[in-house]
Amino acid sequence: MKKMFKRAAASMTAAAMAVSMTACGGSGAANATQAADASAAEGSEAAASTIDNKDIKIGVSIWSSTDVLGSQCKLIIDEAAKALGVQVQYVDQGHVSEKVTASVEQLAAAGCQGIIICNSSDTEMTSAIKTCNDNKVYLAQFFRVISQENSKDIYDLATASPYYIGAVHENEPENGEKLVQILLDKGDRNIGLIGWEQGDATWLGRWEGYKAGVEKWNAEHPDDQAKLSEPQYAGTSSEGGSKAAEALMSADPTLDALIPAGGGGDPLQGAIAAVERAGKTQDIDIVSTDFLPDLGERLENGSMAGESGGHYCDPLIAFMMVYNAIKGNYTGIEGNFEDVPFPYLYVSSPDDYKAYEQYFVDQLPYTDEELVAMSELSLDDLKATAAGISIEDAAQRAGN
Repeated sequence: MKKMFKRAAASMTAAAMAVSMTACGGSGAANATQAADASAAEGSEAAASTIDNKDIKIGVSIWSSTDVLGSQCKLIIDEAAKALGVQVQYVDQGHVSEKVTASVEQLAAAGCQGIIICNSSDTEMTSAIKTCNDNKVYLAQFFRVISQENSKDIYDLATASPYYIGAVHENEPENGEKLVQILLDKGDRNIGLIGWEQGDATWLGRWEGYKAGVEKWNAEHPDDQAKLSEPQYAGTSSEGGSKAAEALMSADPTLDALIPAGGGGDPLQGAIAAVERAGKTQDIDIVSTDFLPDLGERLENGSMAGESGGHYCDPLIAFMMVYNAIKGNYTGIEGNFEDVPFPYLYVSSPDDYKAYEQYFVDQLPYTDEELVAMSELSLDDLKATAAGISIEDAAQRAGN
């Protein structure tokens, strides 16, 4: 499976190099900037719609384009860019706040007419939205959404913006509950928790779900109680995940499960390595979010008990939203906040993983022709497509 994944990655890397070379070309960047300036000067949707695809540049502000999840995101974005004949430019910002905000400024200065962004806290979005407003650059989030409840002022700023389109994101509390249930169903009752960045909205949503799942179980099983530790924080590195797992195992030798909550996949790999070094692979079940490239093997050998993921098409939907806004196809952005829910896939056995591997690992879940057709959908139809992404959907489109 690793070899097949590497072959897919190699083919996509070749496509990515072609796109990246175009993105770095001086004349392409100049043409993109001139087209954007002409559109702004004419002040009409018709002007925007005349931009040739070869002159469109979409920026991607991402925590990492090389870790487990980030590299999968890059594969699908690069393939969409190739299929549409547009340029794409990446900035890796490591989820460092000042780098997140600077990345938007950098991409706007590079002539991008649109940007998709993750990770991005609500407070960082204030600066990102202002930069995009000032530079007339369209903006969409992926894997994140501004909280209307907790950050009303920022949500209102986003809604009022003529350039902030919306957010593509998952139901994280539900995700947390489902992962905890996988552990509880396997008999685990003493669960250690590893977070990545304190205050991150996605982390907080997942944590809410883990706690709710344990509380629900305990209410229904008064004689069979489960407990969830306070989180150890790992950042987004493998070393951080390893140290957090070691700390949790040291603090409680009876630990029978771990949840490395996320952070791109590297903290999970570090936690797995720590459990293996401790000789506890068969004693401690691990569940997490963000599929590893060798997940099938890990479900077989017991180093993983279950995982949610398969959602690397999330940024693809944000990419299509920005593309259509640049083309002038999606209008009425000012005064609206497009909230686009995206489904997780869940696996807890080798058999669960086989179909996912066939349609999401050995090949991308969309052909170039399907990506072009997706780019021509109305916003409502694009939302419906996002909601319907599944293993069954991919199999059906593949003719199986």
